[in-house]
Amino acid sequence: MHVTPHVSDYMDKSFVTLTPDMDVYKAIDIMIDKKITGAAVVDEKGNLVGVLSEKDCLRTLVHCAYSGLPTGKVSDFMTKKVITISPDLDVFTVADQFLKINHRRLLVVKNNKLVGQITRRDLLRAIQKIKITESR
Repeated sequence: MHVTPHVSDYMDKSFVTLTPDMDVYKAIDIMIDKKITGAAVVDEKGNLVGVLSEKDCLRTLVHCAYSGLPTGKVSDFMTKKVITISPDLDVFTVADQFLKINHRRLLVVKNNKLVGQITRRDLLRAIQKIKITESR
């Protein structure tokens, strides 16, 4: 019997989050320290309000070239329009989405609360498990 794997089966439930009022340089320090390429930005109630990626942080360098070292909060640099998915979505649909976008991760939201994230690498684990299951 073939069981369709879902996002909830492979998503990471422990992840780094940032707050919109955090200093962007503190956020960059966290990303470097944790060796991550981006992090979800959540408000005080845990609602997803954006994402801060390495690419977003590069804006600080661009601004630096023109006007000296900028200051700002995460909210000044984060991407506010975030693609989210449901934990109940099947991994095949998510793989198709990853093929159409440049993002390395998709944030998993349930009732506007961040419950996880899934990366391309997580989907590779799904492929590996499907292959093992199908070969039995």
